[in-house]
Amino acid sequence: MDISSVGVVGAGQMGNGIAHVFALAGYHVILTDVNEAALTNAIALIDRNIERQVTRGKVSAEDKAAAMSRIKTTLVLAEVGPCDLIIEAATERETVKQAIFEDLLPHLKPHTILTSNTSSISITRLASRTDRPEKFMGFHFMNPVPVMQLVELIRGIATDQETWDAMHAVVRKLGKTAASAEDFPAFIVNRILMPMINEAVYTLYEGVGSVKSIDESLKLGANHPMGPLELADFIGLDTCLAIMNVLHDGLADTKYRPCPLLTKYVEAGWLGRKTQRGFYDYRGETPVPTR
Repeated sequence: MDISSVGVVGAGQMGNGIAHVFALAGYHVILTDVNEAALTNAIALIDRNIERQVTRGKVSAEDKAAAMSRIKTTLVLAEVGPCDLIIEAATERETVKQAIFEDLLPHLKPHTILTSNTSSISITRLASRTDRPEKFMGFHFMNPVPVMQLVELIRGIATDQETWDAMHAVVRKLGKTAASAEDFPAFIVNRILMPMINEAVYTLYEGVGSVKSIDESLKLGANHPMGPLELADFIGLDTCLAIMNVLHDGLADTKYRPCPLLTKYVEAGWLGRKTQRGFYDYRGETPVPTR
């Protein structure tokens, strides 16, 4: 299956990174969002991030110019329909994702492969709302996309072998490594990572340690590059909570119950770096713990 054009739905943190790596790998990319400012900001960020790669000698100036020329933006979702591959990278809410796929259906080519960058939602269930469950897969990139080497490939119950093989080939062309995951809540990475973050929030909630002591303990005691609360802020506390709820609802096990303190931070709108406050306050020159 020859894939040359890629549509990316959602120009946020994940979407712009996905557009970045596909354009550098030689694919023609159409990036769409409902917000024009998000598209403008995404192109500016991609330009800065590739320029950083040029400065470090990882990408040539010519490759950067070629990659940027391969990215187009649009506010019209239907314009990504004719692409060979579409990657949905919208917010982690199933109703939003379902609406996107339903709106895309009338505009797709017969061979178009649909994928979702969801970090936790059932691929089989999303696929069942389309006209091509056999050409539907989970295509889960890690954040930040240009840096992280792993891509989780998740096969729904109806995904055919041709689609599976095509996505493996795409991952190889991107210069990344594929991990095959079964379609169970949160797949592999988040099935392991999110309960660890949730337990760190419980450790804070129960007064076992402060934000600083918890993060320092995992960085220095377990050799993690970031502490779990710092990482939660980086991911987004709303995303962490959404994944914990998927785990809790999907597996019906109390060990996945979201910590009430995590829920409280999300209710307050303290979602981490993107809102300038989470377990740390980012409004000053250096982050300051909020508890």
